[in-house]
Amino acid sequence: MIKNNFNWNSLNSFKRSYYIYGGILLGFIIWMVFIDSHSLIIHSELNREIKKLESEKKALESIINNDKNTIKQLNNIDSLERFARENYGHKKENETIFIIETQD
Repeated sequence: MIKNNFNWNSLNSFKRSYYIYGGILLGFIIWMVFIDSHSLIIHSELNREIKKLESEKKALESIINNDKNTIKQLNNIDSLERFARENYGHKKENETIFIIETQD
């Protein structure tokens, strides 16, 4: 008769430790993805907010550049006077302005 020297106890112990370490790893992954303050969900929300703010920054930079160009043009007194007349209705002394509005 052949004697089997295989120890089933050590195999069960190995399976038990495998499940314990697997459970710990699964718990860690769930913790890092959903629960932790540095979770993947929060990182994705922050990345979306960063992209939104960067696009807003680009829009504001273009507005600033347009305003800088307008300020350069308004350094000349003639263009400043024309700008004030067109946008704010300023007039010279002894001058009458008639505003004609048309309906579309």
